[in-house]
Amino acid sequence: MVLNMTYTTISGDTFDSIAFNLLGNKKYTKELMEVNKQQISTVIFAAGTVLNLPEISNQNEVNSSNLPPWRS
Repeated sequence: MVLNMTYTTISGDTFDSIAFNLLGNKKYTKELMEVNKQQISTVIFAAGTVLNLPEISNQNEVNSSNLPPWRS
């Protein structure tokens, strides 16, 4: 879980690379972009941009539809 955290970019960072490296999965790119709407048009970051990191409630999500009936 990530709470009230920020990240200062390095040259060449992108939203998807930050999501992968800091949040563990590129699927969190949308959440990262939503909490940083002021940077939404940025494709490749310069060094020194401070971004907010979204709260991720459960990075190890289990898809209950793949579980056997006694486990769901």
